[in-house]
This record gives sequence, structure tokens and C-alpha cells, in this order.
Amino acid sequence: MSHQSEAVLENNLIKQLRDLSYASVKIQDGEALVANLQSQLTLFNETTFTAKEFEAILNHLAKGNVFEKAKTLRDRFQLTKEDGTSFYVRFFNTEDNSKNLFQVTSQISLEGSYKNRYDVTLLVNGLPLVQIELKRSGIEIKEAFNQINRYQNHSFWSNHGLFQYVQLFVISNGVNTKYLANNKLQSVKQTFFWADANNKNTTELTEFAASFLNPAHLGKMIAHYIVINETHKVMMILRPYQYFATEAIIHQVKNSNDNAYIWHTTGSGKTLTSFKASQIVMELPDVYKVVFVVDRKDLDYQTMTEFNAFKKDSVDVTDNTQSLVRQLTDNTKLVLTTIQKLNNAVSERFAGKIEPLRHKKIVFIFDECHRSQFGETHERITKFFEKSQLIGFTGTPIFAENASKNDLGKRTTKDLFGNCLHKYVITDAIRDQNVLRFGIEYVGKYKNKSNAFIDIEVEEIDKQEVLSSEKRLNKIVDYIIAYHDQKTFNKDYSALLAVSSIDNVMQYYDLFQKKKEAGEHDLRIATIFTYGTNEDSDEANDSLPEEEEYDWAAEPKATYKSSHSRDKLESYIGDYNTMYGTSYTTKDSESFQKYFQSISKRLKDREKESFNNEKDRLDIVIVVNMMLTGFDAKKVNTLYVDKNLKQHGLIQAFSRTNRILGEQKSQGNILSFRNLKNATDEAITLFSNKEAIEVVTMPAYEAIAEKFDQALELLREIAPTYQSVNDLESEEDEANFVQAFRKLMRAMNVLQSYTDFDWEDLPIDEQEFEDYKSKYLDLYEKVKQDTQKQKTSILDDIDFELELIHRDQINVAYILKLLAQLKGEKGAAAAAQRKTIIDLLGGDIQLRSKRELIQKFIDENMPFIKDGDNIDDEFEKFWQEQKVLALGKLCEDEHLDKLQFKALIDAYIYSGREPIKDEVFQCLDNRPSILQARVIGDRIIAKMKEFVEVFEKGMVA
Repeated sequence: MSHQSEAVLENNLIKQLRDLSYASVKIQDGEALVANLQSQLTLFNETTFTAKEFEAILNHLAKGNVFEKAKTLRDRFQLTKEDGTSFYVRFFNTEDNSKNLFQVTSQISLEGSYKNRYDVTLLVNGLPLVQIELKRSGIEIKEAFNQINRYQNHSFWSNHGLFQYVQLFVISNGVNTKYLANNKLQSVKQTFFWADANNKNTTELTEFAASFLNPAHLGKMIAHYIVINETHKVMMILRPYQYFATEAIIHQVKNSNDNAYIWHTTGSGKTLTSFKASQIVMELPDVYKVVFVVDRKDLDYQTMTEFNAFKKDSVDVTDNTQSLVRQLTDNTKLVLTTIQKLNNAVSERFAGKIEPLRHKKIVFIFDECHRSQFGETHERITKFFEKSQLIGFTGTPIFAENASKNDLGKRTTKDLFGNCLHKYVITDAIRDQNVLRFGIEYVGKYKNKSNAFIDIEVEEIDKQEVLSSEKRLNKIVDYIIAYHDQKTFNKDYSALLAVSSIDNVMQYYDLFQKKKEAGEHDLRIATIFTYGTNEDSDEANDSLPEEEEYDWAAEPKATYKSSHSRDKLESYIGDYNTMYGTSYTTKDSESFQKYFQSISKRLKDREKESFNNEKDRLDIVIVVNMMLTGFDAKKVNTLYVDKNLKQHGLIQAFSRTNRILGEQKSQGNILSFRNLKNATDEAITLFSNKEAIEVVTMPAYEAIAEKFDQALELLREIAPTYQSVNDLESEEDEANFVQAFRKLMRAMNVLQSYTDFDWEDLPIDEQEFEDYKSKYLDLYEKVKQDTQKQKTSILDDIDFELELIHRDQINVAYILKLLAQLKGEKGAAAAAQRKTIIDLLGGDIQLRSKRELIQKFIDENMPFIKDGDNIDDEFEKFWQEQKVLALGKLCEDEHLDKLQFKALIDAYIYSGREPIKDEVFQCLDNRPSILQARVIGDRIIAKMKEFVEVFEKGMVA
């Protein structure tokens, strides 16, 4: 069967869009794009613009980057017309989508650094707001994604930057179709299938166009369901289940006063959904206010940060009950608070002040409605606010099977919140790759360095004295030290250690510290637990202490079990202060809150490009229950468990590890030192179904090894040996090799995360794998060089997934140790050691950039170094000399002021922020012309990054 060509796919799509009421327009280049924009803005604004007036509009539209232009699109521009009057120019109508003008065109050519031609463009009021890139069937759509990234770098910025108004991209090969928001930091993991309200994916392009690209729906998505994130300066677009849940809430509030809840699995983005629902509901005419309720003070802070990221200053945290009462009675439309403060607000003390609200329609949106809403507080709130409507969000609802009993009896989520408006369960999220599966290992016995088996006695023990014995905990600490690097990709990710009591926290922390002082590990450990409330029970509500203003507060005041636990916590915070140069303490409740926020931020910020791993990394946080619910950090990939977990508590805790982040993070690692197998199976069955166990958890090591064998077989069919890669005749053959080896790397990435991993089990040895990898990287270098020479290649859009290759342990410090050993070798041994070093330099993506210089050091400097102990100093001297020479050459070639440019490089290394072109131009002898500015700026920034890659990255031991 022949594949449907890209041209046929494109023509069919355009015909379908015309049938959906898009006006077809022919636009071949930038000039025609601008002319069409003028005519469409004239029609849309129902006025005319003179040439001078339109020039002012174009200048306004040209300002800013993609993020800033997203705001410009939604704003109005005050234009002073030639007759002196003011006119507010609109670019998009968010209130009434029927007023917007939709057009479709194809094959627009724009020239920036390179000439690019785009497939299908959807214009709204003349601005390109949706870009569709197509590949013929049989080609993976990831290539269309990579093509978009190339266009962003090469040409979207040209021609007044009009293509930077694109709000979302669509990528398709006919049978698979996905959409994504336009932002620079996008990854293929942020591409989504559309679906129906029952979570059935719409993959075919024809179906997708009918349901998603029809003007009514597309206009609504652009107007209401793209969120402009102020923290990361990016656009986010809602996934289908978030959209349908929000729409269901709006419908419920408009048409009924009944309560309801949303069941969206943990990790699927409930905060974004609840924010969007709050934002739209608060504008409904019958709604007086929306109150968003969390049940812990730490989540109050976290949610405020996230809400204000979605819309600047959208909420102000209520520091105490009085500030809550003030926000309830003033004109604040969206209020964020904790359930405890809300409980205080409806007490007798404040009843008079909030009495006028008793008969107003207030919509309460509860985050994680499975927790503390099951007590008297819930009843008191609903009794006071007579016209209240409650909407709950939960990832793990309470059913009859997992309901706990309190004074009010056993109550389920349905009892309190009514019907479920929308479901998106863990199996849906894993299928859509919105969360990861769990790789669970139950650790009973393990081999130590001498290959002797150590028994942690995981299976049958349940006696507290045995579980808490120092002998057992000591073995677990040794195990964590032995395998932590393997689980976290050499500390590139962080882990949580969940234990059953504060006493256990103290035992574990002290053991880790003792071993650190003895030089047995260099892990950075911290802990957080509440003010010493006795939490020996697994059900303890381990959260930050609430305000303690009134005797009738919802939660009892926390009191220290003993001064011993407070002293211990104070000393642990002291260790943290020493590690990171902070000054937190338990002696001041605000300082203690900031300590918790600092730990949270340290884990969350690891995903940022500018994060300094050497300086700010935190490896393991030891907790009882804190951070096991409601805490999200994508760079946490491992949970060590030494406590009994069940039902919603188990799923919540495991879910701290399964946030999506790139290709390297293939699963959430769970290492359990207790036998939780039955509890895990029961929890997965409860929150999805019996068949879900295999979907939610990773297969056994043997099954992954089998996949590896199959991938290796495929690779050997294309290239029987690594030398035969040189004989591949065409780019198609090279592309097949890249895809086959990439598949092998993915399987290896998963295999190496299992503690059972052993090269001896595999039908390829480590050296041969590394040799294939070197050939793979050679092809990557070839593509990079061809691109720089403006050659196009079919390999351009294939993702090499280099994150699967990077290994931090092979850094310059490691190479220097090998060089010292090389100094002591003679003859054949020296040649073998030299080959090992050269192979390592070729096999690590970061070291490849340094290979030429390190080889030069070996060949030209090593023969003159008499003592191996001096190698570090001599290498440092050599490196600094080469760095000065390289900087001098770069500045000479590009006519840059050396001192100014060096300052710019230093700022880039420190902050991680790429300089803007104006900063680069300030370092030039002469500012380039407008026509040359972009190309020259891009070239200098690329050279600067290359300089930093070679001389700075990976240079720290």
C-alpha cells in the first residue's frame, strides 16, 4: 500500500477547512502576508487605516517576543489617527468569537537566517495564529515537531515577527495528530492528542479538524483555554480532559445549585484546571465570588504561587482570618484560603461582618476534596453560606471501600460533593503519556560490594521494634547509598524517603549524617516535619502548623512531643543552613514556613535551565507524610518507602515521582522496604480497575531485557557491526540506523534503572554498545555541521534524544584521574589507557566538545610533565591559556570588544539567561544594519554558547 503523500494530505485538509467556513486566501510571501493583514484588520475593526496609521500598527505588533505578543494579541492598541482622534485597534475578540475572521492559506515562504516554507497556516483577523505542519503517513510526527522548532529559530521572527503571533501548533502525519502551545521551552512531551468528553483520543487529521479546528471551537480555545504563565514566561494550553472538566463546571454553575466533583488523577494538572474554572466562573453574572480552598498552609502558598503564575496578582494569600474576612467582604472576585481560616471566619467572632454574604451565591472550589473536608468544618461552612455551591477536585476519591470513620460516620466523596462531572483516571493519563508508570521494586535482599546478600527482612516482619531497629535501618541506609546514583542518573534527580514516624526520621537522618562524616557518601540530605506533633500513626496529618489565633481553630494546636524532637529539628535545619548559606530556625514560625518553602523551591527549581546543580542540589528529603500529597516537582523521580501505605495514601505518595520530563525520565522509581505488593494492587484496582495493574506499573526486568534484545536484533540488521555504520550508503539508511539505535538506548535507559541490571545478562558488551554510540554521535555532529553550512538533510528533524547519553560521572575531573594513571603506564598498557580515554571523550556528549583540546594536552603537554601529581595543575594552566586564545580569536573574528563580551559571557554562565541581541550589539565596534542584525546576532550567540560548552560546562569535579 502506498503512503498518502504530504501534498494530498494538505489539499484534503484545506478543502475540509473551507467547508468549515474558513475563507481561502493565497499568500506566497511576507509582503502578501502584510497586505492581507491590513485588509483583514480594516474589516475586523470596521474602519480604514491610512498607510501611516497601518505602519504604526505594524510597529506596535513587531514589539516583544512570543510571550509578550500573546498579550498584545489580547489587548487593544491606542492609535492616534492622522486626524488627531484616538482609535482602539483590536486584534482578537475574546468575548464574541463570531466576530473574528478566519482564513486558511498554505506554503507561505519567509526568509530569515534561512528560507522556510510553511505547510498550512490559519489566520485570524489577518494574524497567523495556528501553524499546521504535516508529514506523510509512515513518518513519525516528532519530525514535524522538530521542523517547527527549526522554523522558530530560522524565520518566524522575520517580517515584523508576525509568525510569533502563532498561539498553537498542530502536527500530523494523517493518522496521528497532536496540538501544542507556542513556547520556546516546549518539548515533544508537551504535545497532546485531542479527545472527546469520555477521553477517547481523536488521532486522525480529518476528525481532529472537524472537532478542534472548526472556528467556534478554535476561537474558544484561543480566547479562554490558553494560559499565559508569568513565572516561566510561556503559554500553556489545556489538555482535552481539562477543557471538558472546566466546561462541565461552568455548565453546572450556570444551570444548577447542586454540588459536584471532578476526578482527575494525581499529576494530571488539577491546579491549572481549577484555576481556569475559577477564572471563568467568577465572571458569571449570578456568581458573587469564587473561594478556592486548600487544606494545608503549605498548599496555600504553593497554590498562590501557581495561580499568580497563570495570571499576575490573581490571588493574594490570606495571612490570617481577618485578611480572609476582608477579602470576602470587599470586591475581590477570587479568594484563596485554607479550610481552617474559613472555619474561623464563620465562627461567632466574625459572623456579624460576613452576615451579608449568607444569601449570596458563592462558589467554593476545593482542592483535593478527599482530605479534611470530611469533618465538622465542612458542615459549618455549608450551613452558614446558604446559597453556596461546592465543587471538589480529587485525584483519589473516597469510596465506600476506602472511607474512614469519624464522628459523623463513614462518608464518601459522593456523599459530600454529589455527582462526578468528569473522570480522567490513572490509566487514561498513562495511556496519553501525561504521567509515567511506576517502576516498583520490593527490597528484601540485595548484594553488597563483595557480592554477599544482605537481608533487609522485607517480607513478613510487622513488629515495630524490629522495623525501627538500628541494625535494619543501617542496612537500608547502606542500600540507598549504594543505589541512589543509579536511580537518579548520578544525582540529576532528587528523591523522597517516606518513613513511619518522627522518631524514624531522626534515626535515618542521624545515620546518613554519621556515614557522611565517615566519608561513605556525599548525598545532601534534608528533612521536614511539623512542630513535633506525635505522628507515630500512619494516618497522621503531617502538614505545616496552621495559624493559632483562636481556641476554636479547626485543628488542635501542635505541641512538641518533647524538647528532644525540637532540638533535633533545629540542628537539622542548622545543617541545611550550613549547606546552602541560609538562616532558618524553628524558633520563629515564619522562618520555619520559609524553611519548608526553601526545600520545596529547591526541588521544583531543578527543572529550570538556570538551576545550579553543584551549588543548589538537594538529593533526598526525609518525610513522614509531608510532601507526599499535593507536592509536585518534575525532577523528583524516586521514592524510598519504609512505611505502610494503602489506598489513596499509597497512590498519592507514589505519584510524587511520575511527572513527565523528557526522554531520560522513563518511570517513577519506587523502592519499598516493606511488602506493599497487595496494598499496591488493591489501590490501583480501586482507582482504575483490576486490569490496570500492568498498565500502571513497569514490567519485570526480564521483560525489558527482552525488548532490548529485540531492539539489538533490529540494529544488527541495519549495521551488523559498529564499523559497518561507515558503509551506510544513503541518508535514509543513516536515518534508519539513528532510529534503531535510539530505540536501543531507550531500552537501555530503562534497564539501567533496575537494581538487577548487569551487562553480563545482555547479548552485547559495554564496549561494543559504546562503539555504536560513538557512531551515533558522529552522525549527530555531521547533521549539526551540515545545518551550519545551510545544507538540508532528512536527518535534520530526527530527534537524537541526547539526554539519554549524558553521564555526569564521566566529567573532566574523572578524565584527569585517568590521565594521572596514564602517566604511570608504559608500552601496551599506556596505549590501552590512552584508547580508553579517547573512547570516553567520544562517548559523552558534553566531553565531545572538549575532545580536540584534551587530545592536544595529551600529545603536546603530557610528555613534558614529570610527576603525575602535577597533572591537575598543568591541565588547569593549559585550559586557561586555551580559553584566553579562543576568546581572543572569537572577538577578533566578530569585531567584539573583549572586556565587554567577557562580561556578557560571565553573566550568561551565572544566570543561565541567554543575552538579547542588543546586549551583543553593544559589544560590537559597529552596530550592524537591520538586514544583517538578526543573522550576526544569532551567529555570535551560537559561538558564545559553543565557547561556554567547551570551556565551562562539565569542568567542575
